[in-house]
Amino acid sequence: MSEKKKVVIALGGNAIIRKGQKGTVAEEFANTRASLDGIIKVIKHDYNVAITHGNGPQAGNMMLRVEAGLSRNVPDRPLGVIVADTEGGMGYMIEQSLQNRLAKEGIERDVVTILSQVVVDPQDPQMLNPSKPVGPFYTEEQAKGLISEKGWSIVEDAGRGWRRVVPSPVPQTVVEKNVIKRLIEEGVVVITVGGGGIPVYYEEDGTLEGVDAVIDKDLASAVLALEIGAEILVISTGVEKVALGFGTPQERTLDRMTVAECKKYMEEGHFPKGSMGPKIKAAIDFIEMGGKKVIITLPETIEEALEGKTGTIIE
Repeated sequence: MSEKKKVVIALGGNAIIRKGQKGTVAEEFANTRASLDGIIKVIKHDYNVAITHGNGPQAGNMMLRVEAGLSRNVPDRPLGVIVADTEGGMGYMIEQSLQNRLAKEGIERDVVTILSQVVVDPQDPQMLNPSKPVGPFYTEEQAKGLISEKGWSIVEDAGRGWRRVVPSPVPQTVVEKNVIKRLIEEGVVVITVGGGGIPVYYEEDGTLEGVDAVIDKDLASAVLALEIGAEILVISTGVEKVALGFGTPQERTLDRMTVAECKKYMEEGHFPKGSMGPKIKAAIDFIEMGGKKVIITLPETIEEALEGKTGTIIE
């Protein structure tokens, strides 16, 4: 069994579909290959690595396809299955791209994608009060029709149109955590918890049942990191460092933060729910539950961040 340090690296779904792109498979593969530089360097440094990823743009596109198919009598696909579909498709792209890159670098490491079920509480307050926007925008007339026909929760989104909102419950545990841990400790690079994992809950008889919800990828990555005994959680995002007053003349980047500072800045409103908020919450959870270090940075600067040269380090 390997004694190497374990690190979980969370890739954002927007790293695979870039702003302004259509989201074609060719674009996704090209973006995936471009996002691997930092991960390759981490593997070269002899870490044992698990890779997680977001799926927001991909799940949105899948929902568009499903809706377009309904007019042709193609059977509907529930949200939980859409999460599973995108976890498999994106896992394939990351897995193959990483395998090819490792071969070119002359590095012998097995890579595998594991579809992961993540347990949530069916009584989570989010299940009764959905607030996570997903999928396309609708007109008010379309929204009213979907509410009547499908019973969806649809709300107006900042004057941009109407959008479906779904539950985003707190992740509790990864069902496949034991096999993921064994593989990581054997040096296998594991791609898992894609899109936050497939949301499931336990019935009273101990069986699993899927639920229509989405789980935040960063919160689920923190749970996975704790359950496999990872010392470090790396959250890659669209900025090199976390900032206070982001996008304002008073913007100030942060090299380091304590958990107490994270909480203080969150209370002051520096980290909105729709952007940096879940990443900071995941960092707090990971450290408070026994993790050693969280790094937030760009995908391409992961190596430098692990060496303390850039990124925001939370300890």
